[in-house]
Order: sequence, then C-alpha cells, then structure tokens
Amino acid sequence: MKAKTALVLGASGGIGGEMLRQLVAQGWTVRALKRGLGVANRTADGVEWVDGDAMNALDVARASEGCSVIVHAVNPPGYRGWGKQVLPMIDNSIAAAAAQGATIVLPGTVYNYGPDAFPVLHEDSLQRPLTRKGKIRVEMERRLQEASVQGKVRVIIVRAGDFFGPGARNNWLSQGMIQPGAVPAEVKLPGAPGVGHQYAYLPDVAATMLALLDMRDKLPGFASYHMAGYWDRDGTEFGRAIQRVVASHGAKAPKLKAFPWWMIRLAAPFNETLREMMEMRYLWQHAVRMENQQLRQVLGTEPHTPLETALARTLGSLGCLPARA
Repeated sequence: MKAKTALVLGASGGIGGEMLRQLVAQGWTVRALKRGLGVANRTADGVEWVDGDAMNALDVARASEGCSVIVHAVNPPGYRGWGKQVLPMIDNSIAAAAAQGATIVLPGTVYNYGPDAFPVLHEDSLQRPLTRKGKIRVEMERRLQEASVQGKVRVIIVRAGDFFGPGARNNWLSQGMIQPGAVPAEVKLPGAPGVGHQYAYLPDVAATMLALLDMRDKLPGFASYHMAGYWDRDGTEFGRAIQRVVASHGAKAPKLKAFPWWMIRLAAPFNETLREMMEMRYLWQHAVRMENQQLRQVLGTEPHTPLETALARTLGSLGCLPARA
C-alpha cells in the first residue's frame, strides 16, 4: 500500500471532484470510481478512472486495492434514493478500508442535528435529527465510529455549511438561488427573513480535508471537525456579495427575492427531489452555525478564501458573469 494513494468515490460531484483535483496537485496517486466508462480503466489528468459502482461491494474493493485513503463523497443525485443507497455505499467503503487498513474521509452535513442542537453546533452536540435523511446520516457515522473503535479503519469527518464552488451544480446556489448559464437578473434567497445561514467554499473544504490527511497519524481514530466557512448573519449577505461581484464585472446587480417555497410545496407531491427539499427546509428557518475551535486547535487556522473571490470564481465557472471585452 502506498501512503499517498487515494480512491475517490463521487469524483464527478462537487466535493469529490475538488478533492480529486487537490490530491493530484499535491502529488497523490489518485483513483476514481465511475459508472459507465465502458473500459476497465483509463488515465487522464493524473487520475486512474475505474469503471464501477459504489453500490457494488466488489467494485469498491477492487478499486481500493493499495489505497491508504478512501474519500467517500458519493451521494444519490438530487436527494433521490437515500433510503436504499446511502447505507449500503458506506458499508462498502468501510469493508474496503478495513481490508486495506485505509482512512475514510467523509464530508459531513448538518442533517445530523435537530433544532434542539441549534443555533451553534459543536462536534459533541447531540445528534437527534427529525428528518429521515438526518437519521440516515447519523447511522452512517455510527457505523464509521464502530469500525474505528474496532480498529478496522481510521475516520476523518469534516462538517461544513452549504457547499458552493467552481463547476459544482448539485447545491443551493446553482439549483435554487441562480440559473447557471446566464448573468443573473435575480438571486432567490431561501432563508426566512433575518435568519442566519452558513456556507462553505468547496476548495476550502477540500484543502481542510487534505491538511487533516497529512497529519492523520496524529489524530484520533474517529476524528470529526467543523468548519466556520462563511456566516451570513441575516440571510441576505451572501446575496449582496453576489450583487457586488456581478456589478464589479460590468453587469447590472441582480435583485434579491424570496425563494418561492410555495411553488415547491405545490409540486413536491409529484417530485421526489422537491419532497426532499421541503423536508430540509427547517435548515433555512433556523439559524444554524458551526464553530471551528477544534479545527483551529489542530490546524492552527482554517483555509479561507475571501467570499467575493470565491463567488467570482464560482459564478464565472457557471457562466453567470458577463464576458470581458
């Protein structure tokens, strides 16, 4: 097993793709599992792409051979299929990591927590979720912790706010707040008036994970950390930052509007993704903030890109900034 060889599950997604890019940039040997390649494997951009499915234990086991790290960043697209897919996939990663003596890196979520833990979340805050997805996430982490206690695997969990970043489309910014491919005329704000919300820039999240991986031998067997990211104190500051970035590129600043939750509610009975969105609405109705004291104690500081710089890179990648002359 090579110390700097990693398998990335979910490499075509936001955090998985960013982890893949940063691992390659830091000299890791990277393997990525992807369905439908049509060939056994191929190498591109320093990555060995392996045909396989994270739902298939044998595929994951084969892809993980020789790996010291498994990045488990795979999720059912559009919130669909959580009940049937999420736990089998984490079980496959645990089994593969146990066979290789590998560390599992998991991007965490705030789904684990219910309103009784709000407004400030610590790593040891009670996890009593009210939603089905939240209960599944708690069970995921329970299985990881059990495997770590048994000495089968090491685990690093990094929990952050709502993701956004270059090219990432499976998130609130690109799926609900703006429309990719056009300079936005408006930004829809999902939060209740005056309610704060937390965001996280994907390159910063990946950089945090890599920094923790570099010192994984010094961390507990089950290590969980929270990122501070960007705190939008009243639910409008993120939108106002988008306005400033768009205006600074020569376009008219978009208007800020309330997200049309009433439309989602009407359509939800006929669409699984929309039903799942409605279930998670409580995270926009309550202030939910993670503090990063434990992370700072370990790393000294949290990787942090200035918000407007992060948004400019993200909006540019999504085709939402005017072309410069």
